Amino acid sequence: METIINVENLCKSYGDIRAVQNVNISVCRGEVFGLLGANGAGKSTTIECILGTRKHDSGNVSVLGLNPHIEKNRKALFEKVGVQFQEANYQDKITVWELCEVTSSLYKTPASYQALLKQFSIEDKMKSPVNELSGGQKQRLFIVLALLPNPEVVFLDELTTGLDPRARRDVWKCLSELKSKGLTILLTSHFMDEVEILCNKIIILKKGNIIFQGTVNEAIENSPHEKFEDAYLWYTDESEVAENESI
Repeated sequence: METIINVENLCKSYGDIRAVQNVNISVCRGEVFGLLGANGAGKSTTIECILGTRKHDSGNVSVLGLNPHIEKNRKALFEKVGVQFQEANYQDKITVWELCEVTSSLYKTPASYQALLKQFSIEDKMKSPVNELSGGQKQRLFIVLALLPNPEVVFLDELTTGLDPRARRDVWKCLSELKSKGLTILLTSHFMDEVEILCNKIIILKKGNIIFQGTVNEAIENSPHEKFEDAYLWYTDESEVAENESI
């Protein structure tokens, strides 16, 4: 299968703090890849280095066969890569329609934002100011904006934070349909049910190091637990932290 994202021995430090150490990632076309770990594990730094928005100390990165840290490649990747972040700030009072129009104008062959808004059930908010949307509506809008370039690969950061259970499942269904059409997705999530449903492969980071890499089933099989959420907490020691905090 064609490799869409390839990361080899990625390292990044901030002073004496090693944020990412020898991280290796390989994502094929049409796969959903989960980048997991507790807050501060190195997920954001890894994504920023993959996107080329943060310079890594050593290692190699390629997206769609291009090095995102080379300026001319970043311009080419801009048309093929979608990015959704957990938090975003936009001009005060700008409406959903205006934001979609402006964003679409940045790309040569954008997807139909009308169709995407309908697909993610917020077409009725087209004339509403973005800052008046609920948290869940904003989150769905940010996913729509990430899909506007009509990308080959999309990066999603905590994609269903703030969504109710029905809305989360609707988003999963939409992304599964896009995946079946060949879209490659790299996502971060703290919802293990989401990871189980969507992800072909995962890595779990702890203090910048990969402590597990493989499938969800393999993560369970290599742990003393039968449920993925329990296995994840075992890998990251978050269960011990939770117990200590409750004492």
